[in-house]
Amino acid sequence: MIVKKDTPSVILVTTEIVPFSKVGGLADVMGALPGELEKSGCSVSIMTPLYSSIDRTRFGIKGQHVEGGLEVPIAGEKEPFTIHRAKMPGTGIDVFFIGSERFYKRPGVYTVPETGEAFPDEAERTVFFNRAVIEAIKTLELYPDVVHCNDFHSGLIPAYISIEEEGDPHFAGTGTVFSVHNLAYQGIFDKDFFGIAGLDEELFAPMGPFEYWGRVNVMKAGLLFSGLISTVSKTYATEITTTEEYGYGLEGVLRSRKKDLIGILNGIDMDAWNPALDKLIPAKFTHDDLNGKKKCSMELHKAFGLKPSSKAPVVGMVSRLVDQKGFDILAEAIEGVMKLDVKFAILGTGQQKYHELYSELSKKYKGRFGVRLEFNNELAHLIEAGSDFFLMPSRYEPCGLNQMYSLRYGTIPIVRATGGLKDTILNIDTKGSRGNGFTFKDYTAKALTGAIRKAVKFFQDPKVTASVRSRIMQEDYSWKRSAEEYVKLYKRAMGRVGMRLTKR
Repeated sequence: MIVKKDTPSVILVTTEIVPFSKVGGLADVMGALPGELEKSGCSVSIMTPLYSSIDRTRFGIKGQHVEGGLEVPIAGEKEPFTIHRAKMPGTGIDVFFIGSERFYKRPGVYTVPETGEAFPDEAERTVFFNRAVIEAIKTLELYPDVVHCNDFHSGLIPAYISIEEEGDPHFAGTGTVFSVHNLAYQGIFDKDFFGIAGLDEELFAPMGPFEYWGRVNVMKAGLLFSGLISTVSKTYATEITTTEEYGYGLEGVLRSRKKDLIGILNGIDMDAWNPALDKLIPAKFTHDDLNGKKKCSMELHKAFGLKPSSKAPVVGMVSRLVDQKGFDILAEAIEGVMKLDVKFAILGTGQQKYHELYSELSKKYKGRFGVRLEFNNELAHLIEAGSDFFLMPSRYEPCGLNQMYSLRYGTIPIVRATGGLKDTILNIDTKGSRGNGFTFKDYTAKALTGAIRKAVKFFQDPKVTASVRSRIMQEDYSWKRSAEEYVKLYKRAMGRVGMRLTKR
């Protein structure tokens, strides 16, 4: 019988985490959540790879001496690894780094930097990390109530934990949680993956827990072997179980586990994104004193070559320039949109076709359409602070963070009602007393244009606009709220695994 604790002990497993490593939003989530869990009373520790890009001196990362060394089986061979330890900055949380000369002493986190292609030994690398985490838990004498895995890169761990290892106390009663941050990346490999992973090929039977159209799907295994599943917004949890477009071929698997699937909206760092404290913007401001926002707008105009005009609002975007983020329908809509009295400030990089198209638009609409094809954190903060509206016309958006950043800066979001965007942004009514943005449903240029038109019309009443800005700046999207939901999830997950395996 599992005794429910008030504060479970949790191991978070992630392949990226701020401030040590970052590729996408997963790093931000893992960087913020542990500290809030610690404040909630949870005993938290973290396991992540020790990439060559991580500065050991800066973070005080020290090796963990283990008598006799450590190794795990990969494709029938013994692969050595090391364990290193540091503290999560500003917390008492242990971060355990898995070290490997073979797999991590190279540039890049998931892909070859020069080509953007996955590493050719991605299968071995995936198995290694999952097996090394299991072995590290035993070596470090950890006895977690819950192991929380994230995306396919740690998707084998629930399967390994579910293997019945009689007499091993480290996983006695350990529950597993598997979080989906990006369903598009599933870890699909050839059948020989089973020999690498040390798993029985019977699991590759048609419709089995690993089989996916004649290949191996690690994400599918994570979904089936975990005790509970979470994803990053309630609407996205519904979308991935009901549609092929969002389910990426796994909607049937997700539907089969619908009762075990929970959507928990990500939070944001309310201090890092706070116009009253932000050192990256030219003037600070608060919800009851918006004067600094005007100066930020002036600097934004200069940075993006926009002509000053108090009547024409600035629509900001900070995004990857890819189809998923809505740049295809924006391109289709742009001729009609630019007939409105509006200006754009766009920051980001992405597909070459959009680099070329939006660079041409910046020339065609010089002074009204500014584009910076780069990653620049200071400019990202300036766009949030100095824009009047923030546009996110995404085809899909599991959670989204920029719409929440925008609210903090009184920059009104214009979003497509999908995933976390639908969960966080509600249409502003005619009086401006309710709602916090403008939304559209259909993924079409016409619907996008209609939403921007409504926003521009709304902007013509400066008094109501200022009132809405002040109100939305006070909304709470902190990690505290999200962490409380995770604690509930962990309590429910204790002692729960999904499918079970017999040790080979």
